[in-house]
Amino acid sequence: MKILVISLAGIGDALIATPLIHELRANFPDATLDAFVLWPGSKDLLEGNPHLSAVHQKNLIQEGPFKSLPFLLGLRRRHYDVSINVHTLGRVHYRVVARLLGARLRLSHDYHGANRFDRLLVNRTVPEDYTVHSVENNNRLLALLDRKPVLPRHEFELFLTPAEEAWADQFLVEQALAERKRLGIHVGSGSTKNLRLKRWPFGHYSELIRRLGKSHPQLAILLIGGPEEKAEHEQILAESASRPVFAPRTGNLRQAAALLKRCDAFLSVDTVMMHLAAAVKVPNQIVIEAPTLNPTNLPWLTNYKLIRNPVLNGRNLEYYRYDGKPIKGSEEELKAMMASVTVEEVHRAISEAVGR
Repeated sequence: MKILVISLAGIGDALIATPLIHELRANFPDATLDAFVLWPGSKDLLEGNPHLSAVHQKNLIQEGPFKSLPFLLGLRRRHYDVSINVHTLGRVHYRVVARLLGARLRLSHDYHGANRFDRLLVNRTVPEDYTVHSVENNNRLLALLDRKPVLPRHEFELFLTPAEEAWADQFLVEQALAERKRLGIHVGSGSTKNLRLKRWPFGHYSELIRRLGKSHPQLAILLIGGPEEKAEHEQILAESASRPVFAPRTGNLRQAAALLKRCDAFLSVDTVMMHLAAAVKVPNQIVIEAPTLNPTNLPWLTNYKLIRNPVLNGRNLEYYRYDGKPIKGSEEELKAMMASVTVEEVHRAISEAVGR
């Protein structure tokens, strides 16, 4: 049997799919089990996964339909028996891709707003459920193959190499951070659609770091991120010249994960970094509630504290669902919503996490 796991949404969704990948290997030990992802970062996170036979990556959005077609036809010629669109592939375009790849059994979730056209694209579905985690939504797909979960626990799986672990240890040694408590911070968010509007205001982060410099002068702060956060990191570093604030130059998400593994606490909104922190079991995660957060994408099987957003007030699904549409609301409204989470409340949560 040949099975293709399709994860073309966010990078975090590829990591969230790893428990299902392990379940598929446990249920079909002799199958060819491949993955197809959109983002290079998704491929990074699946590299070295012993349950996968191969990981295929193509940015269909960037390449466009005509440049992408030869690649998709190449996948089609592999003659997969089963393709599985993992949660949260809500856009119809993802199901069009599954149909084009031509597996006899094409599995997916029934998403909000789906219509009869979807039945021409995928032929076995289960309803999506916003009350449970995406890991559980994914595991429900096994029933469509007359299988059920057999593993005792469904952890995110990330297989870091000894070289990546050594790189993170060397960074701590070079910066004399081995004996300090370490707080990781990710100031960014997704950049597609209008997902930048779910960021906690940059000014709030700046003020938080200033306060931590006074209340916790020995706490090392690691700014975790990539090129998208470079300008913000440079500004924070300029404002923190006399404090232990660092912006490690991670070459990829795997190096970032290795550093996160060595943090005592981590602060973010719901991003791939939040899921990476859960995967490597950062002891204390602090998550600022954004409109995109709901039970499907909370930190999984780890200790975390949620900083509630008073403006959202439980109305998350009114603002965002997995239908391919941006966050509802004007830019002014969404920025005010994120600004409603105070620096004082986040500072208090970090103090509780790392001690005084």
